[in-house]
Amino acid sequence: MEANTDKQKTPDTGRPVSAPAPQKSSPKEEGLDFSKQQIAVASAKDRKTREHALALAVVIVLFIVIGLAVAGFLCIKPEPDRIQGQCDATEVRISGKLPGRVATIYVQEGQAVHAGDTLVRIHSSVADARLAQAQAAEDAASATNARVDAGARPQVIESAEQVYNQAVAATGIAKKTFDRMNTLAGEGVVSQQKRDEAEAAYKAAQAGEQAAKAQWDLAKAGAQKEEKAASAAMVRVAKGGVREVGALLQDQILVAPCDGIVTVIYPQESELVAIGAPIMTIEKDDHYAVFNLRETMLKDIKDGTVLHTYIPALDKEVDMEVYYIRDMGSYANWQATKATGDFDARTFTVKARPKRPVRDLRPGMSILLKQ
Repeated sequence: MEANTDKQKTPDTGRPVSAPAPQKSSPKEEGLDFSKQQIAVASAKDRKTREHALALAVVIVLFIVIGLAVAGFLCIKPEPDRIQGQCDATEVRISGKLPGRVATIYVQEGQAVHAGDTLVRIHSSVADARLAQAQAAEDAASATNARVDAGARPQVIESAEQVYNQAVAATGIAKKTFDRMNTLAGEGVVSQQKRDEAEAAYKAAQAGEQAAKAQWDLAKAGAQKEEKAASAAMVRVAKGGVREVGALLQDQILVAPCDGIVTVIYPQESELVAIGAPIMTIEKDDHYAVFNLRETMLKDIKDGTVLHTYIPALDKEVDMEVYYIRDMGSYANWQATKATGDFDARTFTVKARPKRPVRDLRPGMSILLKQ
């Protein structure tokens, strides 16, 4: 093992050579190294300071968030469920019994009308023809009834009277002949056969007189009371037919049955309409609110209950009185989750009217129920 490790051998002779002495740093280089060390120490201190400040800021923010959450949980109450309904109104559909063609429409959609105002005129040539037929039938029945009430004509009565007078005269002659033959037969001048023939002629003359008298009385009396009753009944039937067609023709002119606003007009002028087909719709000024509530919300709602509502479209609070409560049927049931132990709740329709008229209220506007 070599004693001196610092010595080296030359490649030529193989003799050991001493190692070169280390070089000394200059003062300038030493100053640079010291500055770098100071900068590194300062950077490390700044980094630690920033880390501590960031950690402190995170902790402060965390405490603020927790404090706000606790304050919100303790102070802020959840808003109650918002119950929303809508405004509605009664609609009246105008229709008639007369099929025909729309001749004239006197109103427009959105126009306000009053009860009795003329709305539309319908023309029907078929109804006009039926009216003419009914009036002709009434005239014929009235003429027949007049003839029955008047009885026989004066000429017929006079003729019956003359026939009766002839029968009376014939009866008188037959009586005289019978009396003469009866006397002669008693004296034996004529045979009994002649007397019997005179008696038969006399009785025949009496029967003829009675028949002529009956015909004369019949001509003077006129028709029987049954015939008069039947004729009068035929007149009433004819008048009923005229009134029936007249009732149809009354629907030629349709008028407003109530005050309101014309919302929809279905046909146009010159279009055909059938019996009972709606022609237009009038919306009455009886606005009301409609709410669909579960039965669990009806504890404090009864007929006559005053509801406090808010109309967003008008930015107005309105008090409304309940007048109608009815269930909507099984199709509107609220199905509960059985696992929660709840029960199925039925849905009820609640209607309420404003206690005072609300200006500019329109069907379809949203109405909020304040709780």
